[in-house]
Formats: sequence, structure tokens, C-alpha cells
Amino acid sequence: MFSMKLHEYQAKQLFASAQIPVPRGRVAQLAEEAASAYTALKQACGNPDPFVCNVKAQVHAGGRGKAGGILIAKSAQEATAHARQLLSRRLVTAQTGPEGLPVSAVLLEERLALARELYLALTLDRFDASPMLLASHLGGMDIEAVAVSQPKALIREPVAIDAGPTPAVSARLAAALGCSDEQGETLARVLAGLWQLFLRCDAALIEVNPLVITEEKRLVALDAKMTLDDNALFRHPELAALRDERQEHPLELEAARIGISYVGLSGNIGCLVNGAGLAMATNDIITLAGGEPANFLDVGGGANVEQVTKAFGIILRDSRVNAILVNIFGGIMRCDWIAQGLLNASQALQVKVPVVVRLQGTNVEEGRRLLRQSQGLKLVSADELAEAAHKAVELAR
Repeated sequence: MFSMKLHEYQAKQLFASAQIPVPRGRVAQLAEEAASAYTALKQACGNPDPFVCNVKAQVHAGGRGKAGGILIAKSAQEATAHARQLLSRRLVTAQTGPEGLPVSAVLLEERLALARELYLALTLDRFDASPMLLASHLGGMDIEAVAVSQPKALIREPVAIDAGPTPAVSARLAAALGCSDEQGETLARVLAGLWQLFLRCDAALIEVNPLVITEEKRLVALDAKMTLDDNALFRHPELAALRDERQEHPLELEAARIGISYVGLSGNIGCLVNGAGLAMATNDIITLAGGEPANFLDVGGGANVEQVTKAFGIILRDSRVNAILVNIFGGIMRCDWIAQGLLNASQALQVKVPVVVRLQGTNVEEGRRLLRQSQGLKLVSADELAEAAHKAVELAR
């Protein structure tokens, strides 16, 4: 795994701890809890009559509103009915794929009258090797689409790691977003809070979409997304405890448990590679050859025969896989270990799809000898990566 996502309600709890203004809300993980959550929220908002709130499905994906994942409740009974409806389904959005994600909880939240929607995020810019603030006056939209269609609407502000967002940075963003003096002061506090959380939680991304200006001229984080660096979770057991494994791909979760980096993709060519850079290059060259990878899979430099066998099994559990490309450069990872793992997997899993194997490096001749003597494995050997990719694409068709 490369990152751990938080639910909206979890991120907003952290936002509140960092003095970032968020709407008042209550969480229900069971439909039976929704009525009391509605009543408590109504009281917190001053007991207005009528009191209207949003009931928001909590999933690790955007696009919930368009998918029917945000409903409006005008009573405790209606809140309960909406919670029961959402908690009993898998929500399918543009970001989940057709299988959708289970709704783990619902967030009951006060409805705010909105004047404007903005976008704000803090992430890592790997090209500049520094934190980066992103902002836009076009909030509430897919920011990737905004970056393509209106690139000038996306503002980028590098952040010095030893200084954080300076007053000058805050002033530039406030002016670009059209904030009043008072809203600019709030924006500066929001930026300080985001920076505090970014450092404190070892975050990879904190996103507010939208950051809204209400009709009362207040600046409020209407939505909240946080992604944490998995490699730093050992420092944050309290954050690691927030992980919702129901939101994660079962194969990705299984791979993480055995120390393998796996990300499911949409293609039909399974990939088994050692080294993240080589794995990305393998995926790229499959695409250049006219195919589509089914996964990113890095068994790492020090994997053993058992891990290779399990990795092969994970690939084969994806029913879309029509061919597999094994691309190994043997350094710490020996080619004969890979070959033995493939043989073990072939015998245990009854492999029926063709496998293209490219081995180079340590003990490569022994690895090739083992594979030549194999029985029942639909094996195609290749010496060069481009050749292996073209063979895999051809066989997958």
C-alpha cells in the first residue's frame, strides 16, 4: 500500500483540532443511531424549526452527490430512513468502479447557504521535492478537469518546509480567490491548520473541495479529504487505528499484509515485477505496445519464494487477467527464486493463462533452466522488455 485514506468525518475531526472551521455534524454507523444524531445536531445548531441537515455517505471516493450518496433530512425519522438506505448499499461513483464501495457510516451535517465554492489543497510536489499549495476559485469541481480545461484557474504555491505558508503566500492566495480582508484572515488560519496537520500526521494530501464562502460571509471547509503516508504510520498508532479496511480493494489489502505493493488497474495483462521503478516502466511499455496492465505489482528486492508464489496467486485472482508478464532484474532478488515461485504457483493454482517471462541478473541461467524443465506452465520466454511486452499483449488478445 502507498497511502491510507481517512473518511470525511475523521478528517473533519482533525480539521477541528487544528482550528479549521467545519460545519457542525454528528456520525452514525448504524441506522438506529441516526435519530439521536439528528436530535443532538439540531440542539447544537440552536434548535431551529424546521431543522434540515445533510445525510452524507462515508466512502473513500468522490462524486457522492451525483451518485445519490448525499440526502436531505427534515426530521429524525427521515434521517433514520436515509441512514438505513445508505448503510445498506454499495455506493457506485465515478471514482469507485462498477463494484462500488460499502457505506461505512453516515455523517449528519448542518446545511449551509453557500455564496461561493473554492478549492484548496496541500500536497507533495515530487518534481520540486517540496510541499505545494493548490487553490482555485472553481471549487466543487473535479480539479483534474479544471487543470486541463482551465489551467490558469489552478494556482500553485510552493511551501518552504522550514517555514510553512508565510503571510505573503496567504495574502497572494486570498487575493487570487477574491477573499475579503476578514475572509483572508480566516484563510491564513486555515492554511496554518492545514500545515500543522500535514506535519503532525505525515500526510501525503489534504484536500478541501469545496472550501466555501457562506451567505453569511464565513469561510468553511465543507468537505475534507486526508491521505496519510503508510510508511509513517508506525509513528501514529492513533491514526492507524482509523483505517477502514472495508474501503480497500481485497487484493491490495492481502498484498499489503504479505509485504507486496499491489494496485489494481483496469486492464487484462497481469504484471509481476521487482522494483517500483521497473514496475512502472513495465506498465508503460505494455501501454506503448497497445495493451493495458491489470495491476501494478512490486514484489520488492528481497522477496522469497513464498512471497513470489503468493504474488502470483493475487494476480490470478483477478478474473480479467488473460496473460501475465513477469519482468525480473535479479539483484538481491535472485532469478532462480522467481522461477521456483512461478513453478510453485503453477502447480498449486493450476495456471491456465499464458505467462511471458523476462529474467535478467543474478542466477539467471539457473532460473531459465528451471523454467525450461517445467511441466504444464504456458510459458513464453523473452530476453528484451519490448519483446516481452508485445508478446504479452498478443497473447492477452
